[in-house]
Amino acid sequence: MTDPKTDALRSALEAYELEPEDLALLEPGASATPEATRSVGTLAIVGRPNVGKSTLVNRILGQRAAVVQDQPGVTRDRVSYPAQWAGADFTVVDTGGWEIDTGGLAARVAAQAEVAIELADAAVLVVDATVGVTDTDERLAQVLRKAGKPIVLAANKVDGPGLEPEAAALWSIGLGEPYPVSSLHGRGVGDLLDAAVAALRARPRPDGAEVLGDGPQVRRVALIGRPNVGKSSLLNKLAGAERSVVDPLAGTTRDPVDELIRLDGRVWRFVDTAGIRRRVNRIQGADFYASLRTQGAIERAEVVVALIDSSLDLAEQDVRILQMASDAGRALVIALNKWDLMDSERRFYLERSIEQDLAPWSWAPRVNLSALTGRRVDRLAGALDLALAGWERRIPTGQLNSFLGQLVAAKPHPLRSGKQPRILFATQASARPPRFVLFTTGFLEAPYRRFIERSLRESFDFAGTPIQISVRVRSKRPRSRA
Repeated sequence: MTDPKTDALRSALEAYELEPEDLALLEPGASATPEATRSVGTLAIVGRPNVGKSTLVNRILGQRAAVVQDQPGVTRDRVSYPAQWAGADFTVVDTGGWEIDTGGLAARVAAQAEVAIELADAAVLVVDATVGVTDTDERLAQVLRKAGKPIVLAANKVDGPGLEPEAAALWSIGLGEPYPVSSLHGRGVGDLLDAAVAALRARPRPDGAEVLGDGPQVRRVALIGRPNVGKSSLLNKLAGAERSVVDPLAGTTRDPVDELIRLDGRVWRFVDTAGIRRRVNRIQGADFYASLRTQGAIERAEVVVALIDSSLDLAEQDVRILQMASDAGRALVIALNKWDLMDSERRFYLERSIEQDLAPWSWAPRVNLSALTGRRVDRLAGALDLALAGWERRIPTGQLNSFLGQLVAAKPHPLRSGKQPRILFATQASARPPRFVLFTTGFLEAPYRRFIERSLRESFDFAGTPIQISVRVRSKRPRSRA
């Protein structure tokens, strides 16, 4: 059923010159949601440092998803990616290098690899065929046997037929046939994947086990912030386990780490990201590629939680991170971490600093929490719901034009060169984020557009979402002469 007032406003546009894309905006659109596919299981890629695990993961995925650099220890967390081979959908998990009797950060990286083995349905043990079987390879093979999971042995760095005898020597590790592959060039990876998918299909699944899977109701949440602000600690607290490697060393996280988490009775997919550094153009190597992965995680997310260290002064870096989230058009929640370290005087000055420096994002819900102790973390779900509701909100065209008509009548655009631009018609072109297109007789200056945006927020509760306003100036058609 159409609105007569909307039809009248739309018909008034017939006197103006409109482009084909203008007419398309005036027609109702439709969207389709792709059906979810069922995974055959999870495949963990494990091995000692610098044997080519992340390179193999990228080869399986057909893209540079995992951070790769020619030095050991680049990958630190267990990172999951959706993959497909021969009509089978599965999850491939990249892990950090496993080492014997390590301490500190290396021990935590090895522990994450062992967790990946425990949670996987099958594993691929990657061994450097040019080096042969080392003591670390043999110890890791023992860990895999104890886990009782199907194991496929990949003899990596076999770049040509002349190196295949080195691959055959890996029979000595006692894990069956070694598959000679070159992760860098793709040689033999197809045969390896055939064996891995067959192992996934053959593994029996336990009955009655709860499976947290992606579906239309699973929302993607990206955790962003500068290095060492507490993103990994927050993910671990939400997951109730050591999901991300946490270390006092800034920049521990390099690959985005996904985890399905049940929060407030629903399943969310949280993504821990690498810390965004001050000058991206000056970093190099693994940190540079980590920053690119962080930007990609923001663009794939629906809502972003920007963490700010409340124990430190607000920095230009924090402002730039918030700007990245709003420029990407994502719903936004601001989380002030380490709130338990604040005294009353520090809170007073922080509030004043927030009001001044974060004024452009005053529309974002704010949660004061402590990722370390878990204080007020439970309030995060409500803030996420509020931001997503605003991000997806739509205003009927008739209601929008009625609102703008009253708004312009109460406060019209200032005269410029003796002319006053008028809003002929307005429509919400899309949601997620809300984008409005205004057809006008003249250009609307930035202060007046901000006035319209602020009024839309106050009247229609667009909390937690950026609003995009486009102005299309259209002139009248020339009168035809009889």
